Formats: sequence, C-alpha cells, structure tokens
Amino acid sequence: MHVDVHRLVGAAVELLNELQPVVLALGEALRVRAWRMAAAESCTGGLVAAACTSVAGSSDWFERGFVTYSNEAKVQMLGADARLIERHGAVSEEVVRAMLAGALRQAPVQLAVAVTGIAGPGGAVPGKPVGTVWLAWGSIGAVHTQRLQLAGDRSAVRADTVRAALKHLLDAARA
Repeated sequence: MHVDVHRLVGAAVELLNELQPVVLALGEALRVRAWRMAAAESCTGGLVAAACTSVAGSSDWFERGFVTYSNEAKVQMLGADARLIERHGAVSEEVVRAMLAGALRQAPVQLAVAVTGIAGPGGAVPGKPVGTVWLAWGSIGAVHTQRLQLAGDRSAVRADTVRAALKHLLDAARA
C-alpha cells in the first residue's frame, strides 16, 4: 500500500485552515468562561487536538489530548473498563462515554470531547459499517452523545468527525 504523504499533509492543512474560525470561536467561548478542555481521540488520531492547537493562544484553553487508538490505550490512559470494550466494542456509546469520563477525570478541565469510530477502509463489523462514529462531549454531569454514519473515504470520515466534535464543543462552551 502506497501512502501519498504530500496529499495527506495537504488535506490536513486544508482542514485546519477550514476549521480555524470554529476553533477561534471555541477558544473565545472557553476563555469567557475561564474553562479548559481536553480531547480523547481514537479514529481521529489527534486531529481534534491538532485543530485546537493550530491557533495562537490555544494554551489558554486547551489542556491536553489523549490519542487512544488501541483498546489497551483506552484502558490504560482513560480508565475505560476492558470488559465494557469486550462487551460493546470500541465503537459504541458505552465506550465513548467511558472515554469522555476518563478525559474529564484525568485532566483538570471543565469540558471534553471523545471520539471513536471506524474510518475505514477496513474494520467494519456487523451493525457497524465503515463510517460509524460515536461522539461524546460535555462536562461532569452534562454528557451528550451522538452516533454518526458518515460517508466517504478514510480522510472524509475523519474530517467530518473533527467538524462534528468541534461544533458540539462550541455549542457546549456557549451554553
């Protein structure tokens, strides 16, 4: 398999540029509330954190990111219960809730987001086709989740997941 690094880097730069207005608005909303945030990411591999830290001044409001691509990382870094992953699968509402709870527990933040999904082209299982993504966002006591069924190739699924995550974060920070 050949990976066109130049195409991937170009697509990532385009995505970060596109998302800059949302990230700036998120940062301002968090600053107004004196809040900080964290991201726990699986299928996006740190793209939410990259988007947040792509703007100057993000150290005022972005605390940290957890890239928990493997199930073991979800358990070790976020404290997700391995039996939960075994029972429901890594791409499930139960696991994304556990990821969010772990991010909120492990970081001194008031707001967090968690994402897990199947970006493809492989990885589909019965009932969870490629493009299945679970998002969780919120704070302790105010958790929201959403299941997305996204279309497109791996890059499109990941980009659409980051867009959705940032939109939900912005809405929560403004609430």
